[in-house]
Parts: sequence; C-alpha cells; structure tokens
Amino acid sequence: MPGKSTLSKALAVAFAVLTVSAIGGMISMMIVFEIQTNNLTMTELPTVPSTTLAPPPVMRLPRSLIPERYEILLHPQFYSRIVEEVNVTTPNQTLFFNGSSTVYFRCHQATKHIFLHSFELSVSPPEVIDRDNNKKLSVLSHQQHDDESDFLEIEMEENLKTNGNYSLSLSFDGEISEYLQALYVSKYTETDLDFRFLVATNLEPTSARRLFPCFDEPDMKAVFQLTVIHRRGTEALSNTRQQRSSSIDEEWKYTQFFPTPKMSSYLLALTISEFKFTTSPENRVTIKTYARPEAIDAGHTRYAAEITAEILKFYEEHFDLQYGMEDLAQIALPDLEPLAMENWGLITYQEGALLYEEGVSSWLHKEVITTVIAHELAHQWFGNQVTMKWWNEIWLNEGFATYMSYLAVDHAEPKFQIKEKMIMDDLHAAFEEDALLTSHPLSAPPNDVQTTGEILGMFDAISYSKGAMVLRMLAEYVKDKAFDDGIREYLKTHRGGNADQEDLWVFIQNALQARNKESKPTVQEFMENWTTQIGYPVVTINTISGSINQKHFLYNSSAVSKYGLLWKIPITYTTNISEPNDFWLGERERGTDGMDELISKKGEWILVNINTTGYYRVNYNVENWDRLLWQLETNPSRIPLMNRAQLVDDAFNLARAKQVDVTLALKSTRFLRSETAYLPWESAIRNLEYFILMFDRSEVYGPMQQLYLRHQVEELYNFFKNQTDYSTVPDDHSLQHNQITAIEVACSNGLPDCVEMATEKFAEWMDRNDTNTIHTNLRSVIYCQAVAAGDKKEWEFAWEKFLNSTDTSEKDQLRKALSCTKKTWLLNRYLSYTLDPDKIRLMDVTSTVNHIAQNAAGQALAWNFIRAHWDYVSQGGWRGRRDAASLVMGVTRRFSTPFELQELIRFRDNTEMNGAYRATLQAIEQTQVNIQWVQENHDAVLEWFERETANLE
Repeated sequence: MPGKSTLSKALAVAFAVLTVSAIGGMISMMIVFEIQTNNLTMTELPTVPSTTLAPPPVMRLPRSLIPERYEILLHPQFYSRIVEEVNVTTPNQTLFFNGSSTVYFRCHQATKHIFLHSFELSVSPPEVIDRDNNKKLSVLSHQQHDDESDFLEIEMEENLKTNGNYSLSLSFDGEISEYLQALYVSKYTETDLDFRFLVATNLEPTSARRLFPCFDEPDMKAVFQLTVIHRRGTEALSNTRQQRSSSIDEEWKYTQFFPTPKMSSYLLALTISEFKFTTSPENRVTIKTYARPEAIDAGHTRYAAEITAEILKFYEEHFDLQYGMEDLAQIALPDLEPLAMENWGLITYQEGALLYEEGVSSWLHKEVITTVIAHELAHQWFGNQVTMKWWNEIWLNEGFATYMSYLAVDHAEPKFQIKEKMIMDDLHAAFEEDALLTSHPLSAPPNDVQTTGEILGMFDAISYSKGAMVLRMLAEYVKDKAFDDGIREYLKTHRGGNADQEDLWVFIQNALQARNKESKPTVQEFMENWTTQIGYPVVTINTISGSINQKHFLYNSSAVSKYGLLWKIPITYTTNISEPNDFWLGERERGTDGMDELISKKGEWILVNINTTGYYRVNYNVENWDRLLWQLETNPSRIPLMNRAQLVDDAFNLARAKQVDVTLALKSTRFLRSETAYLPWESAIRNLEYFILMFDRSEVYGPMQQLYLRHQVEELYNFFKNQTDYSTVPDDHSLQHNQITAIEVACSNGLPDCVEMATEKFAEWMDRNDTNTIHTNLRSVIYCQAVAAGDKKEWEFAWEKFLNSTDTSEKDQLRKALSCTKKTWLLNRYLSYTLDPDKIRLMDVTSTVNHIAQNAAGQALAWNFIRAHWDYVSQGGWRGRRDAASLVMGVTRRFSTPFELQELIRFRDNTEMNGAYRATLQAIEQTQVNIQWVQENHDAVLEWFERETANLE
C-alpha cells in the first residue's frame, strides 16, 4: 500500500485553519466551512549540533515543566472502503495522518529548554505562548534527539518563569502503521467478501509520542481533548463520549470528544471504523460493545456485553469507588498486538478475547472472555485511576489486575469454578521465569528501566503473574478484610494521581491497625524482599531432625546467586493426623529448637504451604517425600487438590535444579493412573513436557511415550471415552478441561483408540464438508491430532477451512491445528505463509511460529525461519511491540546442545534484539541449564522408563 497521498486542496486549507491553538473557534469555522486559503506543509526539524543543548540525565524528562491539558486535532487519511478503478490491479489506500496539538503546561523551575517526546513525526516550528501575558515567545532552535530518548528539545530565547503558565503548539504529520503500533490500520472482510479498513491506536507503553508530541511518561498526567476528522460513514470512538459531530463536506466530518479525566498519555485511545455495537443491560454506566457488523448481527458480542456489566458492578462495590467515566466502550478489533488494552473508557480487544460464537466457540472459551474482561476492567482502577509513578513498577498495574480478576471471575461466573486453575497457571508461569538469574525484581531500580526496550522487558510473567502471587500471599497474611480495606483507601487517596508500592504498604498496614491487629513483621517488612529482590526461595524441611532452611531457588545448580537473598516466609503446614498450623521463617536456617512440630511420627507425613498460598517451593527429606507419594497413590483426596498439583510441580522443578533425584520426580506421576482431577494432570503433563522437549530426539523418547505415558493416560481416556465418542462433554468445567487433556495426551502418545477416534471424526467432517458434528469443546484438540496423524489431504482441508471461515474462534482452532502436522514440507509451507498478512494476520505471526516450534518436526525449521526473517517476525519489537520476546523464548525451548547454545549466542550478538534482549539472555541461561541437565540425567531417565515399562508388560 502507498504510504502517503496528497491532501485535496480543500482539506489542506482546512487543516491550515484548524490548528489546535485556536480549537475553540475551530468548531464554528468547520460548521460554516469558511476556510481561508493557506497550505499545510510540514517542516522538517533543522539539524542542530547536539553539543549546543544538553539533554537531561538518565533519559527521563526533567520535572521543570508539568503538562496540564492537551488539545489535539487528528486527521487520519485512510479509506474504510476501497472502490477499485478499471484497469487498476492494486487499489490505493492512504496511510498518512496529520494534525496539530497545543499542550498547556506550568513551569515549576525556570528553564530555557522545553523537553518532550516525539518519534517518527515530522513536526512544524513550535509556537510558545506565555498564557499569563498572552505573549508569543521567541524560540531559538528546536531539534529531535537522535537517540533512544526520543526527545524533542526546544530552546527559548528567555527563561520560562517559575509558576508561569505556558502553551506549546505544533503541527505534525506521520505514517499510519501497518505493524500494529501507535496509530495503525487493520483490514477485514464482511459477508459480501469486500475488504474493509479501520484505524485504531495502541499506545502502551511509549507510542503516544508517535501519535503527537507529548510528555510521554506515566506520571506526567494531563487532561486530553481530542478532535478527529474522519470520513463520513465511519464512527470515531475515543476515551470519552462525543461532545459534537458534524459534516465538513461530502467526504469528511469531524467529531469532538469531551475532555478526559486527568490521565497518563499511554491511555489515550482512538478507533475509526464502520463497526456497530451491542448495549449491555441497564447499568449506572452506559456500556457499548463494538464489533464488525456481521458479528453484531450474529449475536457474538452478547455474552461479553452481559458479563461486562456484571464485572463492572462487582468492582464498583468491591472497591467502594465508582468507575471514573459515564461511558464504557469496548471494541473487538481484527488486529491488536496485546490480547487487550485497558484504555480508559475505550478498551480494545483482539476479536478472540471478546467474541463468543454459539455453536462454534468452545464452551470453555467463555472462561477466556470473562478473564480478559475482568483483567481489563480492573485496570480502570489499578492503572487508570491510580497509576504507577514509573514503568519499573508496572506490576502495580498488571499484578493487581491479574489478582483482582480471580475474584471477579469467581463472582461473575461461579459455575466455572476456575479460581484455583487461574492461580495455579499464574503461579507456575511466575515460578519458571523467576528461577533464572536473568529474572528481574517486581520493583526494579528506576535506572534499570529507561529505554523503550527496557520498559517492554518489564511486561512479562514477573510483573503479571508473580505480582498477583505476592498480592495473594499478602492478602492471606493480613486476611482479606484488612487487605480490601487497605486497597480501597489506597485507591481513594491516590485517585487521579500516581503511587508507588510504599504507598500501598502504608494503607494496608493502617487497615490492619484499624482492626486492632498486630503485624509482626509489618507489611513493609514482609513485602520488601518479595518485591525488590529477584527470585523466590525453596524451603527445605527435614522431618527427622525438624530443621528448616531457605535458599534462593535457581535452575542452574552451579550458579551462585550474587544476592545474599533472604525472605520473610509465612510457613503453613499440616499432617495426616493434625490440624493446619503456621509460623514465620525469617532467617537462613532454624534448627531443632522449638521445631518439634516438624518432626514426623511413625507413618506421619508433613505437608507445607497449604493451598500454595506462599510464593515458594518446598523440599523434604526422602522419607517424607516417600510418605507423601504413597498418600497420593493410595488415597490422594487426603491432600488438598492444589497441593496435589504442587507436589508434582515441586518434585519436577527440584529435580531440574538437582535438589532431588530425577527418579523421585518421575515417581510423582504414578498416582495419575487413578486420578481424574484436572490440576494434578495439568501439572504433570506440563512438567513431563520438559522431559519430552529434552529427550524427544533421543532413545529416551520411545519407552517414555510409547509405553509409560500411553499406559498412564489410558484410564483417564477411558473415563471420558463414552462422552468423547459421542461428542458430548461433562457439565463440570474442570472435567471439561481434563477431557481435552486426556485426548491430547492419549493421541499424541499413540493410544490406538484415541488416534482412530480423532481421524474418524475429522474424516467425517471432510466427507460432509459443511456439517461439523465435533463438539465445540473438542474441536481444537481433535483437529490437531487428526492433522498430525494425516497427510497433505487433511492439512489442505484444514487450510481451506481456515481461509474461508469468518468465525474468529474457528480460525484460531484451525490455525493451531495446522502446526500439528509431522510433514516438514507442510510446516515449511506454513511458515512461509506467516510472511503474508493476507494469509496469517500480523498479530498471529508469533503464536503461529511458536506453535510450529512446539512440534518436534518444526522446531529447527522455526529457528532457521525467525533468523532469516527477524525484521518481519519481530515487527520492530523495541518500538512498542512485545511479541519478539515471546518468539525467542518459544522457538528456543528445545535447545539442549552446545551447538544450539552457540547459535543462540551468535543470534544475540548479530541481531538488533532490543525489546527481546532480556528474553534472549533468559533463553541463553535456560539453554545452559538444559545442556547440563540432559548430560547428567539422560542415563537415569532412560533406565527408569525402561524399568517402569518392563513392569507393565
């Protein structure tokens, strides 16, 4: 598509007049359309030697100037519909925007220099007005810094005076992105198969500066008033409701929005589309859910509209604080790089995170929709109303949104009963990433998080999942009522402003004291090391001596932590003959003195960290491990469900860190043969996947897969067999998850009944073509297993269905299934398709490549592919994209040889990693751990599986 086109004379004239420095008079001029002749020409910034103007230190804006209000005019030059001309094979589309802005600011410290952010914008000479005297000030020079600061620096002839009020007006133009950054274009089709286009914004964390020059830091909050010129027939949405809208001429109209509350620049949002909306049930807040007209007409937004109202009401009551706007719009976009973005008043979602399609979407897909909506709505308080001071504490946004979603989903959809599943998913995601020396603290030193690449590195499982886990641990410590009282006061006090974690601790501590409860340690003392240190501890219990100690848990057993890490650990424990109890572990080790309760009696086991409320792993002496595993095999219900899953997870990860023998971890899977609950199976399969990744290219894989895993899953598969054969599912959501697990494990390990079932159901669909009788819950797993067992015919049928489907859920299931084939030539073809956005959407490239890399037949192909096409697949990851890091971690998961390590190091050294740099360091560290682990455990693992399978014969 061409990047720019020339404005019509009328529009050029309009933009000259409609500068935001005169935005009050602008509207009336547009209404009567009395436009004086003038040309709008963007002027390139003059080159000024960087030595003449000194930038502020550490790449942060100085606090001499504080913005208060922006008035912004934007005109995206794009067509929502393309009318093809005769003899023109490629219709024109215009990917260009221009606009103007005025920012009103107060001078807090006299200065001659104005620093703000601008990136990839062509900016006109600035106009600075002294608002106190209504006087235009002289500007000596202005320059764009050619470094990662993105500073636009303006030097004044005279000092701006302390406490003075000023305004800065600029005109600018820029490119509408095709790479899902800042202001970007998205293409989709409707039922008539004609292409439609829309534009949308995605500004977190540092892309507001790509839309207009601004003070683009989270504590530089201001009020934003936006006016947009857009084509007639489209609707513009932003954070607030429309204040006025009117036609300009036969082609263009304008829409002005009410001023926003005071907020951070990354929350500004805009969409322009032909979408329609569904209104939620009557509520204090007007809630509209927008989507493609076809999806609205088919009722695909109905579930989201209903559940959003329920969750919003829950949060308002739970926080005792109203949502900060009169309206809430949420929109299902065909293209969006994150799963969703919490823009205040206009939440954007990928279609798959918001649309539910009856008869096509899995019943379990409602869990995804509810969870994502709950997360984004929590941000309307944690992030939007109260914002972290700087990106080094993004966990205050993301950790809280993740934690609060547990409560909201459980309230809105209690029948799902997935609170424990959500917690365990986040716990294990955090544990895995936090067991590397390349992890980072929840609250990192601000100087470690300066550039956009460093900021993007904070959007990971540590900030989201570990953040949620330490909040859960704190809530358990102070008890829910005090925790809830504390966060309510925290939100009310800092509403409209910024806060750091120290502010949070004060309010929760005050809530404890208000309830006349002692707090030893204090909240701050308890939480400090959990948030300012990397990693987490493993607590080791010796039930013979009663000793207990803590140690920084690392996968790399030969690594020595550079930190003398200690945590204040809340120890909870129970035995098979006593009630639960608790105590604190605050030092490196405690001996037998006073620890008699940890000495087990004959036949007694001790279980520590009940329901995994603490963010730590637990190791025991061999005797206690044997008793716990015996309990799992004989009567597992004596051990809480979450602990059954966690015992398996701890055993495997302790084995990875060489703190227990690898055979102990493998023995922890024996009880699964008679287990039907989902969480233990999920834990075991996820951990056994590491063994598969390390050994599926070696002789270990034969006895592990063909006999042991096939044998272990057989009873579980048979438990669901009758329902699976007749394409029905259990009522219980947990069992629905485990039915999918049973099929996936049984088929992928070659259980004949399963492979036959999947291939027959898929073949029946191929024969009937438009009649698909596979239950929607089971489609994803059956599609995958049938394509894996099939050949070209099955793959091409799935590909044709993928191309022709307009159902988001069905396309996602088929897209994943296509990566399951064992034919390398088909996988290579599929990889090539990811380079064509008309085949694989840009937002789906990373997950598609990662799906292929998860396939043993596709891992090497995917690794070669991303190196050959890094610029495209990473999509400029350091400038507002987060997918590049996920790509590196996903494609390198199997790396376990010195040759692969050297390739990875060369990739890091010879590639512009930027936003993926931290992930690459983590991948290198994990590969080093894998190499050592495989060398040390290969023989023992092979011997164990051979012995176990021999006993089965």
